[in-house]
Amino acid sequence: MTDKQLRAGLIGLGAMGRNHARVLGTLDGVELVAVADPIADKSSAPLGAALVDSVDELVALGIDYAVVACPTAFHESVGLALAEAGVHALIEKPLAHTAEAAKKLAEAFRSRGLVAGVGHIERFNPAVVSMRDRLEAGELGEILQVSTRRQGPFPGRIADVGVVKDLATHDIDLTSFVTGQSYLSVSARTVSRSGREHEDMVAAVGHLEKGAIANHSVNWLSPFKERTTVVTGDKGCFVADTLTADLTFYANGVVDTEWEAISNFRGVSEGDMVRYAIRKREPLLVEHEHFRDAVLGRPSDIVDLDRGAATVAVSEMMLHSAATGRTVDLGGEGR
Repeated sequence: MTDKQLRAGLIGLGAMGRNHARVLGTLDGVELVAVADPIADKSSAPLGAALVDSVDELVALGIDYAVVACPTAFHESVGLALAEAGVHALIEKPLAHTAEAAKKLAEAFRSRGLVAGVGHIERFNPAVVSMRDRLEAGELGEILQVSTRRQGPFPGRIADVGVVKDLATHDIDLTSFVTGQSYLSVSARTVSRSGREHEDMVAAVGHLEKGAIANHSVNWLSPFKERTTVVTGDKGCFVADTLTADLTFYANGVVDTEWEAISNFRGVSEGDMVRYAIRKREPLLVEHEHFRDAVLGRPSDIVDLDRGAATVAVSEMMLHSAATGRTVDLGGEGR
């Protein structure tokens, strides 16, 4: 149990906002006081929480922190208003619609000594956390490549950004998180087939600061949903399925293959395969627990706004690369 009951507010009651409301409604030591959403139906307000029209009305209720789950285009104005009011904030990813806006948000909260985090939920996925711990322990040896696949049908809930800022930001942040490496350069190509202003498919290649290669395949054009991260090292591969939170290790073989035809075809020989037993807690709940603890001044692990801004910068460079057909140097953004 926590020592203090924190008063929380929520901004935005869309698909992600409703998930935040569900978790906030049961989070130990936290009371969801109200939700700000000017277009939500009054009957949709979470049990026990008021529904107000504006951020100012929400702040006036005396909240300790707010969760920002409104459309990305409004993150900057909403976040700056919260910072000005002295309210801590957990802002959904991407942090802002532009890298410049993301930097403004980071400075606004930092200059006022406020706790602020970005909702990069994959950092709290059990498979990703376990994989990072094992990579830090050297179980894979030198990291050679990170390859991610994130695809599925088009989501009607997204209207203000494309697949790069909505989905690829997950993989940019995840890659930097598990490897501890920043992006040095990126090359990308995009496709827009859904008739919208923004792109709905991207293929990107990144170069990380210690020599690893990152490959990202992301789209809203697939009829099936996939969330897979493969990390290849000189001792084998980790495969994380973040939909099921499963982590599997494929070791390089230590037994020579005597069948010459197969040996020549396979290259690195196959070794043992291990699927790890992992304690599986809901990532969103774990994310909220860490942010609550950060507000209370306890040890925690949140994604700060500087890291969130760096991820937005890498996503913008992906779009710039796609627009110009050139590789873009980043100068070490993203970790």
